[in-house]
Amino acid sequence: MTANFSKPDWAQSKHDKENVARIAAGEKPRRRRWPLILLGVVVLAIVGFVAFQLLKPPAAEPDVVATVPVMQLNPAEVATIEPQVLAQTVRVTGSLEPQRLTQLGSQVSGRVIAVMARAGDAVKEGDVLLQIDTESLLIQLNQQTSTADATRAQLALAESQLLRATDLTERGLTASSNLEQAQSSANALRANLAALEAQVEGARIALQNATVKSPMDGIISDRAVQPGQTVQQGATLFTIVDLDQLYLNGSAPVGASAQIAKGQAVSIAVEGFPNRTFEGTVDRVNPIAVAGTRTIPVYIMLSNDEGLLRGGMFATGQIVVAEQVDGIAIPAVAIREDADGYFVLKLVDGTVERQAVEQGASWNGGRLIEIAAGLAPGDLVVTAALTQLQPGDKYEMVEG
Repeated sequence: MTANFSKPDWAQSKHDKENVARIAAGEKPRRRRWPLILLGVVVLAIVGFVAFQLLKPPAAEPDVVATVPVMQLNPAEVATIEPQVLAQTVRVTGSLEPQRLTQLGSQVSGRVIAVMARAGDAVKEGDVLLQIDTESLLIQLNQQTSTADATRAQLALAESQLLRATDLTERGLTASSNLEQAQSSANALRANLAALEAQVEGARIALQNATVKSPMDGIISDRAVQPGQTVQQGATLFTIVDLDQLYLNGSAPVGASAQIAKGQAVSIAVEGFPNRTFEGTVDRVNPIAVAGTRTIPVYIMLSNDEGLLRGGMFATGQIVVAEQVDGIAIPAVAIREDADGYFVLKLVDGTVERQAVEQGASWNGGRLIEIAAGLAPGDLVVTAALTQLQPGDKYEMVEG
């Protein structure tokens, strides 16, 4: 408390002055008691607060309502059971080819003076497609005709002489050798005239063939000649195709060939028509498989009444080799299995139920499984592979 001696009198408290007097008398100064009292009050307050917290009854916890998760399903993941036509199919792939294709060749040699058709043009039977110069052909025809006419005149004379020789011989007025000579001359002229007349007909046909006409209705797929070009007999001038009837030149697995037969229906998907199928029928099956491919050629006819299809288009067909009417089937992925057997998820009034089923045959290449027992028309079942969905779950239907 020596620090208090330095305080001036006016700054000293009563306690300070008493301590100064006690020190001067040789006694110990008194300590202040209020810090101890304050400490005691603080300790008591802390103890009281802790005791209050420990003794206070616990607050009532709010009631927790248990919620069951609801699975959302969209229409694409469920299906209503309905009888349907079940089909077992064999897949065939290939390209479309025109049923009729003609390579039109030149039947005469000569210079092309006019071409009337181009690739892509539709033509009718008898339409003039090309004209070859006929000058040399006319000269040849005239020469052949003149030669034949001269021979015909010679034959007329020879036949007249033969009649005279026959008459004289019968009357004994000439030797039989004269008759034989007249007969031989007439026969030779007849043969010569026949040959010449054939040549005349050939020249006439050649003149007609100089005008090239379409042999059928169709479309020009290729033109191999230009005006002014000289062509030889046999040279290809045009390729004409008839697209009214096409065939799918396809390949099927050789292991399925025993199931394929003439007349079976075929559903055909063609490249370029993603949302459409075309109907065809099996026309014939090649008896020999293609070496090294394990496939067998199959020829499928289809109509092209609308003119939409073209030769060379890639196509895939499904040949219906077996069929069942009014069958009940679901996608194979919809069928589950547990210790109790096969089952599906049936949807009933917002709850997913386990529905035991009995499997039948597989259809559509194994994508559909026939249900022999357990489901009836009108049942709503899950058809998607939703592994998180289990029997007893709640569900609701949503759009999209």
